[in-house]
Amino acid sequence: MSSVLAEIANNYKKRQVVDVRSGDTVRVHQRVREGGKERVQVFNGLVIRTDNKGSHTSRITVRRIASGVGVEKSFLLHSPLVTKIEVTKRSKVRRNYLSYMRERTGKRARMTGVDFDREAVNAVHDAAAEAEEAKLKEEAAKAAEAKAEEKAAEEAANEAKVEAAVASHETSDSASE
Repeated sequence: MSSVLAEIANNYKKRQVVDVRSGDTVRVHQRVREGGKERVQVFNGLVIRTDNKGSHTSRITVRRIASGVGVEKSFLLHSPLVTKIEVTKRSKVRRNYLSYMRERTGKRARMTGVDFDREAVNAVHDAAAEAEEAKLKEEAAKAAEAKAEEKAAEEAANEAKVEAAVASHETSDSASE
């Protein structure tokens, strides 16, 4: 029974996920739907927790300071809404859960950086996610093009009305003379 559940869970996992650890500074690209529109929102911050690594429910908690207020977001790594995760900085930490970072600000919140191969860590190509992102960009471009054509047609109609008004005005002026 558990092998059936594991097989079903593996169907929903992404093929490759970036190796994210506690202490990493990351940029998480997440798809957000607002009304009928969909866009990609980027959240930058420090990974203060990683949970269930290797599972389809693996999660990271990312913290950042926005306008003087600490903001934390949890992201499921295998969620279809998370399109991309980039590791921008890797820091030396000795814990998995960095709860002490909540009390620290300014210089005290600095962490010692570690050299790492940024391209090798971030080199995860999920063809489905890239295709989805390209599709979103293409749809946005088509919508902008359609809007531009609509505006051009509206301007042409307005120009025609102006010309007709000018022509009728000229004919009424010449008839009155």
